Amino acid sequence: MIKYTLKCADGHGFESWFASAEAFDGLKAAGHVSCAMCGITEVEKAIMAPRVRTARAASDDGAEGGAGLSQPSSEAEAALAQMREAVEKNATYVGGDFASEALAQHLGEQPDRPIWGEANREEAKRLIDDGVPVAPLPFIPSRKAN
Repeated sequence: MIKYTLKCADGHGFESWFASAEAFDGLKAAGHVSCAMCGITEVEKAIMAPRVRTARAASDDGAEGGAGLSQPSSEAEAALAQMREAVEKNATYVGGDFASEALAQHLGEQPDRPIWGEANREEAKRLIDDGVPVAPLPFIPSRKAN
């Protein structure tokens, strides 16, 4: 396993683990590596120092060690995690059908219910132009996150 410090084209920095350097290259080439903050796939390895663990550091890490991979490392990450949890708990994920579902609700063809999903820029612009109240979320679905 190898942990890379990554940076997206919008300047967000984050870390992710990969099975190998080749696995990272393959996933990146296939568009499966995306920013943990904004979801774009324009991601590059950031400059990073190697982490060398001494025997003492390994024994000191135990259960009291620093933030794990599942723990937010900043207030912003904690806020995003809270927002994601609230959205996933209170709204239905409709995936790529978001634009058609939102429009159908707006036109009264479907009952109102909280939904979230994915729309490309053109679909989002059309929804806004049609007066459909939408807002971008600062995260991607958990199943699509690294």
